[in-house]
Amino acid sequence: MTSPNSPLRCLAVLGPTASGKSALALELARRLGGEIVSCDSQQVYVGMDVGTAKPTREERREIPHHLLDVVRPDEPFHAARWAALARAAVADVAARGRVPIVVGGTGLYFRALTVGFFEAPPPDAAIRARHREEAAALGVEALHARLAGIDPAAAAAIGARDLVRISRALEVWEQTGVPITALRAEAAPPGDLQARVLVFDPPLADLRLRIEARARQMFEAGFEDEVRALRAAGYGPALRPLQALGYQQVGALLDGACTREEALQATIAATVAYARRQRTWFKKEGAAARLEAPPAADRLGALAAELAA
Repeated sequence: MTSPNSPLRCLAVLGPTASGKSALALELARRLGGEIVSCDSQQVYVGMDVGTAKPTREERREIPHHLLDVVRPDEPFHAARWAALARAAVADVAARGRVPIVVGGTGLYFRALTVGFFEAPPPDAAIRARHREEAAALGVEALHARLAGIDPAAAAAIGARDLVRISRALEVWEQTGVPITALRAEAAPPGDLQARVLVFDPPLADLRLRIEARARQMFEAGFEDEVRALRAAGYGPALRPLQALGYQQVGALLDGACTREEALQATIAATVAYARRQRTWFKKEGAAARLEAPPAADRLGALAAELAA
């Protein structure tokens, strides 16, 4: 049981899609008395089960899961909202004397939970064009000097000739009247969250085989029916969740734009490309442990004790 003044602690099992991190997290939850907090940007949507590889009903009955089925596919959702919900879930699990285990592959969401994430205003093409004109006439350094007068911290962190980042910081100031560093500080989470991270990252060749097997399993488990049902419920293919991995390809199949095998192969290729990007992201994530393969039973017990320490 945590006291009101003690740090908020959790474990995190992160890694690319289809790596087996969910199975590993379930076993850790069994051994540690844990509950799962999903860190997946697609599993938050109601009705998107097969294509997101949501935990089964049996798994959810055995181990409580949080942040699944949070919103409808046509509702807006973003990293900052997920982070707020995840923090509340972690606090609730810990308050009940259980071990919160954050599990998933959406690195941006995890970063929002641990580092912070603010909703910046959208880019403004006119402002950016003006900055480019000013840089051409006066020099990039002049814009950097202007930024230093507005937001010294941002200017100190940005090179004097980095026009893209200088322009963005000035753009945010012009749009909001608030320095970008102040907005980031406001969005930063409380500093009492302590996460012990395990990154599960099989070699790419192994991951590719797992991705192919899982994609085939999804198609056999009724992926097409799921997308058809979502459309029948009024969730059209232009919605962002319906453009996600697999959903876009199955949508093309339903529209007659490709064959079933072509949709399957396109799903596999897109998922492999996504997994590559995830691996690159998680290589930069600080971790207490990194695994390329599921640990043997004796090692898993030692690992659980190590992570819970």
